[in-house]
Amino acid sequence: MIIEKGYDLRESLGVLWKNKNAAAIATGLVATLFSTMGPGLIVMNAAKSGGLTDAQAISWLLGIYLIGGLSTMFMSLRYRIPVVTAFSIPGAVMLAKILPNFAFSEAIGAYIVVAVVTLVLTLTGVMKKLVERIPVPVMLGMVGGVLLSFATSMFTAAINMPQIYGVMIAAFFLSMAFKGFSKKVPPIVVAIIIGIAALGFFNLITPIPLSLEIAKPVLALPTFSLRAILDISIPLFFLVIGVQNIQAVGVLMAAGYKVPINAMYVVPAIGTFINSLFGAHPAVTAGPSTAICASPAAGEKKEFRFIAAFSEGVFWVTFALLAKIIVDSVKMVPKEFTAVLAGLAMFEVFRSAFEGAFAGKFRMGALVAFFIAVTNLSILNIGAPLWAIFLGLLTSFIVERADFRADKIENSEAIEAAK
Repeated sequence: MIIEKGYDLRESLGVLWKNKNAAAIATGLVATLFSTMGPGLIVMNAAKSGGLTDAQAISWLLGIYLIGGLSTMFMSLRYRIPVVTAFSIPGAVMLAKILPNFAFSEAIGAYIVVAVVTLVLTLTGVMKKLVERIPVPVMLGMVGGVLLSFATSMFTAAINMPQIYGVMIAAFFLSMAFKGFSKKVPPIVVAIIIGIAALGFFNLITPIPLSLEIAKPVLALPTFSLRAILDISIPLFFLVIGVQNIQAVGVLMAAGYKVPINAMYVVPAIGTFINSLFGAHPAVTAGPSTAICASPAAGEKKEFRFIAAFSEGVFWVTFALLAKIIVDSVKMVPKEFTAVLAGLAMFEVFRSAFEGAFAGKFRMGALVAFFIAVTNLSILNIGAPLWAIFLGLLTSFIVERADFRADKIENSEAIEAAK
């Protein structure tokens, strides 16, 4: 079997229909808001930084949310577990810096390389072994370094215009302080509402006519270059297998589900190939959205929490088809508004990255990876993210060899427990 055996899709649909409930659907909606309001802006920011046209930006959004939504619906029905297929948010952040240095066709070729390598490694059984051995803290250190400039840009905007962006950030954190409220209404939604109200009060919204139009794909043709593979494919590959997918695997293991590890790599790999045809970057198994849908908020009976993930898939498809309206709407507000929202949307990613990088093993390697990624320098035409991973790993091999032995034992025990 290429992927693990699961349930009949039609039977699962029957189970879903009989057990549909408000808690699961509402949780799916909350997860949708979490994964669209901020991350969608991050992708649009990357498209703008890369010099893409509006049509290409719309196609990018259409690809990641349409394929992600359909893949999520498939995985939910086949395995009846709350697993969400999405896209790499840190990958989109990284691309905002890297895309200006490449032709867009070279980036598409790099995405396809990620898909092919992930698929081959999974089908040959190598992926499971890699998952056991990759030191996640080093990669998280690299992610933290790449993300740092987005956090500083957010607070720079708040300092320059506190009456708008400072208020948005304050509203975000104040809503987080009320746990019950923030579970129902994501803090990023509060920040968006407050920010739009402030922009309107200060007459900073530019009127643009909006039309209800279904998003259309723009076919993206690839070209392949060694430089793009080194600068784009390799960092994205490590993000996919060592940071993104492994988070979702851990979430489901912790929740007591039997995890279809091959499927959680194969399905996003196929999704990545299809995404690339839309001009969209790699698909992943989403840790945060999977965690939301696997939580008790999705229902007391965990065997029916897959309904939350399926609901999110349906919402994602709807969001994808309305991508043109979303792209047009962003033009109505200052660029600082989207920068602040992107930073706030990534705040949990910041916290997770720094906590995972520096709270346990491989801290020296993670620290080296962080500092190198912050420089954003290119050496021998190879970008900082790859150098960060390589030199971070080298540092850990030199000074933290005991951590590799301990990590190997822990990963082996976790995978055995999941069998």
